[in-house]
Amino acid sequence: MNRTLSPSLGSNLLLRTDSYKVSHWMQYPPGTQTVFSYIESRGGLFSHSLFFGLQAYLREYLQTPVTRDDVDEAAALMAVHGEPFNREGWLRLIEKHGGLMPVRIRAVPEGSVLPVHNVLATIENTDPEFFWVTSFLETELLRAIWYPTTVATVSAAAKTTLLRYLEATCDDPQGQIAFKLHDFGARGVSSLESAALGGMAHLVNFMGTDTLSALLAARRYYDCDVAGFSIPAAEHSTITGWGREHEADAYRNMVAQFGKPGAIFAVVSDSYDIFNACARLWGDALREEVIRSGATLVVRPDSGDPAETTLKVAQILAERFGTTTNAKGFRVLNNVRIIQGDGVTLDSLRLCLSNFFHNGFSAENIAFGMGGGLLQQVNRDTMQWAMKCSAMQVDGEWRDVYKAPVGDTSKTSKKGRLVLASSVDGEVRTQRAAVSYTHLTLPTKA
Repeated sequence: MNRTLSPSLGSNLLLRTDSYKVSHWMQYPPGTQTVFSYIESRGGLFSHSLFFGLQAYLREYLQTPVTRDDVDEAAALMAVHGEPFNREGWLRLIEKHGGLMPVRIRAVPEGSVLPVHNVLATIENTDPEFFWVTSFLETELLRAIWYPTTVATVSAAAKTTLLRYLEATCDDPQGQIAFKLHDFGARGVSSLESAALGGMAHLVNFMGTDTLSALLAARRYYDCDVAGFSIPAAEHSTITGWGREHEADAYRNMVAQFGKPGAIFAVVSDSYDIFNACARLWGDALREEVIRSGATLVVRPDSGDPAETTLKVAQILAERFGTTTNAKGFRVLNNVRIIQGDGVTLDSLRLCLSNFFHNGFSAENIAFGMGGGLLQQVNRDTMQWAMKCSAMQVDGEWRDVYKAPVGDTSKTSKKGRLVLASSVDGEVRTQRAAVSYTHLTLPTKA
């Protein structure tokens, strides 16, 4: 079958929505002029959200105008898909607005930390002729916000925990925090775009990443030249490729290649026996080479119970390399550090840090590499994200729009045209916009 296809999967705005959205232009009350909707986190795992990601969506998608080819492609697909397509409406939008969306999007500044249950972004059409556009954009606008904001919030929660332990056990917590959580998640996400957006969201809080697409996204969407950094590190194949009988040679090669004064390099050391590697290889056969190199060796266990394994590794390395007691009375390993990168979650991170604390080790001895727990093990329900219509202008009059399901009061939505404002006591609260519910003359360009 011959057909004309879009240049890329996401290039046609008309097909970046849910099927049922296509018929909604026929379902609004007669005389509808403006549809006002908002986005919020309705709760979930966290009390606050760290807002991030809207600018990436605006730059990547919303600045590209709809074309006649887009309309033709969508019309042909909907004809066989079973949805009544608004062909004339979209052609009129191209004629009147050059294919750009006549909408006004307001949002809190990216990087803002706000209590959940507050409006974070609003959208409304600015041309009454295209009242149906607001709802049509819900799918991709909500998706553009919920995922990076949730990842940024998870990352921020980890930062809060790490900083608490650093402040209790480290002489320079602020100098340490930036590289205490490293993004290991590129291979574990569902798509390249998820890696880019989620990895970039993590970099709001930290500076360590192995997700190169996040660096490219930060350059493209936020004009950040280099948003994150990494170090040379081994994987299992670069160690096991030497053979078990040459495990020490594999480690020695790492020291020779990357062990320069002031440098940092990481070596996964659990290919066979992590405890033997720490005690007899790193801590004996190669100890002097590590010390003479002037570099910091980061040992990476990648199996076993995270809290138990990291503590035992720390104890072995302390015995072999020695420690220094800092001003807060906690031990700091000489010449070596540890990074835990296997199955890291917020819970396992806390357990590892708690174990170190209760055994007299400073939190500066350990860093974490978080993969799926950071970028993939989240969904829209993690923070109960929703976009809802809260007001409509019909025949020149504004009306409240809301839902109040008796089966789940947590899904009761907000009413009216909404804004976020600071109260006298400094709290941020969602409230109705300070405008009268009369006909508004709105601009016709986005």
